[in-house]
Amino acid sequence: MSAKTYYVYITASRSLNLYAGITNSIFRRALQHKRGEIDGFTKRYNINRLVYYEVFHHVWSAIAREKQIKSWTRAKRLALIATKNPTWQDLADGWGEKFELQIPRRAG
Repeated sequence: MSAKTYYVYITASRSLNLYAGITNSIFRRALQHKRGEIDGFTKRYNINRLVYYEVFHHVWSAIAREKQIKSWTRAKRLALIATKNPTWQDLADGWGEKFELQIPRRAG
């Protein structure tokens, strides 16, 4: 039996609108936000930059943490992000982009 992994994450727009959510695939969910595939608040306000996430192995722990973060003030959520990502880098930058594999040539 393989262990499940769950993620509580925060995405942000360039103007710092925030959204907190939960997923079992951070890669898939980040790409859905980037591509605007999730209708509603995040699509309407272009909230598509992954700025924070935490990993959990029990779904109930992840759900409890998501509820906790959503209950916080905006200032407290901003401070949480700044503790792990002070430059507000998009942690999913480059995910899902095509790339060309570079295979080094052998000498001789």
